[in-house]
Amino acid sequence: MKILQVIPELDAGGAERTTLEVAEAIIADGGEALVASQGGRLEGELDALGGRLIRMPLASKNPITLWQNTNRLADLIRLEGVDIVHARSRAPAWSAKWASDRTGAHFVTTYHGTYNARSGLKRRYNSVMARGELVIANSQFISAHIAREHPFAQPRVRVIPRGVELARFAPDAVSPERVDALAEAWGVRQDRAILILPGRLTGWKGQREAIRAMGRIRRHGEIEQPLLLLAGDAQGRDAYVAELENLIAVEGVKDDVRLVGHCTDMPAAFALSDLVLTPSNEPEAFGRTAAEAGAMEKPVIAADHGGAQEVILHSEPGWRVTPGDDEALAAAIEGALSLSPADRAGMGARARAHISEHFSTAALQASTLRVYREVLNSVP
Repeated sequence: MKILQVIPELDAGGAERTTLEVAEAIIADGGEALVASQGGRLEGELDALGGRLIRMPLASKNPITLWQNTNRLADLIRLEGVDIVHARSRAPAWSAKWASDRTGAHFVTTYHGTYNARSGLKRRYNSVMARGELVIANSQFISAHIAREHPFAQPRVRVIPRGVELARFAPDAVSPERVDALAEAWGVRQDRAILILPGRLTGWKGQREAIRAMGRIRRHGEIEQPLLLLAGDAQGRDAYVAELENLIAVEGVKDDVRLVGHCTDMPAAFALSDLVLTPSNEPEAFGRTAAEAGAMEKPVIAADHGGAQEVILHSEPGWRVTPGDDEALAAAIEGALSLSPADRAGMGARARAHISEHFSTAALQASTLRVYREVLNSVP
């Protein structure tokens, strides 16, 4: 089978990483994997897998560009003999839907986020992600969201959680040299507990709450002050970076919080850390970072909503705290770091067992291929 995945860009992110994982599965199954996108830092990985990038301006929401992209995609579908078009984002999904309708190609979507709708027009715009012949929800949380927002799609929803590369995110797979190299690159001394909050620098990811929690911990003085690393790309949000730097100064934690930028070796970053934070103040569709940290046997403190409720079993492989509550976050950090190393190691081992059982990349790949076959075998 020949599958065309459609996504705005190929930079770091859950949807982008899943695009590559599915391309790998298609190729291993004897199919051809095409990706229409503007491209990005993951282009080389797609090429190494044997996939093909077809460059198009698919990040644009301009109506004229959307229609032009429809023509481009329709031409591509016909030229390549594409069997299934798999859309992963709203604006290019409209172009992909129209192109599929025009050419007779099958159309599948993955509903990657909540896509908040504040008006009927926005809900209509979002609805394209529920208009696939089959609609993949990347968590039970997203499946329930689709049922509320687009009840017409409910019979066509298939839940396929995002996956973790268990061989890559494994403690034994990360050498001490990789950890030391990352610590040196970030100027981090490994002489106190290290917390890491991975994620692009944007307000809803919870960096403000984490900084305020660090201020509370310093004022409480009940545990040795940890070091917090905010690992993520600002993506041009200079004003937000300035806001975070000012908040660090106001909270008196200049020596305790560092913005270290985008990280290309997350397994090493997790290995460097003692505790991982994912305190998003809006619900994550799945919570891939928490899942990857769990696979690395690291306890996680996550906000208690969205997909994190499926990934983090409270008080087992981690803790869930009230979203937006920096006091609760501080208390959870203090509690976690007050545990003995043996107790934290035990939690980490249980976390990996949970992730391995429920959230592997192999399971995602096999389930997605089953969806493709279900569509191809469906009766028109």
